[in-house]
Amino acid sequence: MARVVVVGGGLGGSATAARVAKLGHDVTLLERSDRLGGALVAATGDGPSDFTWDAGPSTTLLPAVLRDLFRKSGRPLERELELVATDLLREHRFEDGSVLRLPSSRAGQLHAVEELGPGLGQAWVDHVASYAEEWEVLRRHYLEVPWDPAALPRELASILDRRESLRRRLARSLRDPRLRLVAAHPFVADGHDPRDVPSWAGVRSYVEQRFGAWSFTGGADALARALTARLATRRVDVRTGVTATDVVVRGGRAVAVATSAGEIDADVVVCAIDPRGLPALASYVARTTPAIPPVVCHVGVDGEAAAAAGVPAGSHDLVVHGDPMLVVRPGGTAPDGARAVTVHGRGRLAEDILLALARQGVDLRPGLITRVDRSPRDLVAQWGGSPLGVQWQGRRTVRRRLGPHTPVPGVLAAGAHATPGSGIPFVGLSAALVAQVVGPA
Repeated sequence: MARVVVVGGGLGGSATAARVAKLGHDVTLLERSDRLGGALVAATGDGPSDFTWDAGPSTTLLPAVLRDLFRKSGRPLERELELVATDLLREHRFEDGSVLRLPSSRAGQLHAVEELGPGLGQAWVDHVASYAEEWEVLRRHYLEVPWDPAALPRELASILDRRESLRRRLARSLRDPRLRLVAAHPFVADGHDPRDVPSWAGVRSYVEQRFGAWSFTGGADALARALTARLATRRVDVRTGVTATDVVVRGGRAVAVATSAGEIDADVVVCAIDPRGLPALASYVARTTPAIPPVVCHVGVDGEAAAAAGVPAGSHDLVVHGDPMLVVRPGGTAPDGARAVTVHGRGRLAEDILLALARQGVDLRPGLITRVDRSPRDLVAQWGGSPLGVQWQGRRTVRRRLGPHTPVPGVLAAGAHATPGSGIPFVGLSAALVAQVVGPA
């Protein structure tokens, strides 16, 4: 039985701690704030206490990752959370007034995209299908198994080392600019420039269309609470309000974690925060940059006013393309007759974000009850880093990112900074990889 210390109590750290504890190890989880969950924890404001908002990346997810996590750490997911299939992934509105409603599964996708014009649906289907072979290679050799950058299988290396950018691939395969915006949106929303994203990362569109997407009742905060309960069941030693300051290395190997409350001995250390926060790892990621969160405005609005403004009635996002690009995301809790809505802004945002949204035809101001504004700096300070992970800076980024292995013996990495993407599926997979490396006691 190994002594495992996990640094960071967000989704990546909590999922790792639950998995490794179930394998029979003695696990301690350190979290700087007073509650586990990180970006999963609902946002609140100084106004009416009955409003909360989903704060982090989209809660739309591929359920297999969470099902695997809960099954391998205790009771099945469906006994902890209520999953709801989503009909739509996103609704996209363009500057020319056209609208695309992108369904969450293969069924009906051609019809939905054909609303843009003859032939466009088939163009989208063909583009998505073009990632099928890449997905199988990435799944088998990269996403679901711990990988060694120095010994990549030839078929994986040929994908990861490809020079083509996502922007170039989209320009080659999608002639309509609106479809290119749809395909690039997940990356732009996470703070990436499609010119710097490798073309293979577009496999995300294939996965979403093939497997569909789901949400769960109670939003991301419900997942945070379920994970906290699972850690208690697995008897993980959870220490909140404790800040890890470094990894203690002696004899060329990690032996402890230095914290604000003293050293904690460890046989294995798992970094589930931005590695820049631990001096022993910081130099190894000096050539990477965190992806910066968007400008965020949480609003509580009258339900009728929200419907009149065109806010989706379901859990899917409304993406308003332009500069700035604005994303309207329902989610959270609200009193009867009201709705909790979050607006994200990317690009040239030179005016109040709600005014910018109103200029695009979605005016939430008439029904406004309360609002909470958060700048990117506010969010990074609140979370202790970016939940969006590492910014893409070309194909070499994949080898500069840590995870699951690190150059420091005895130290592994999980969380958003250890994956090729943000959100529940990628972060959840990173925890599974660490558990594979640690192995059973």
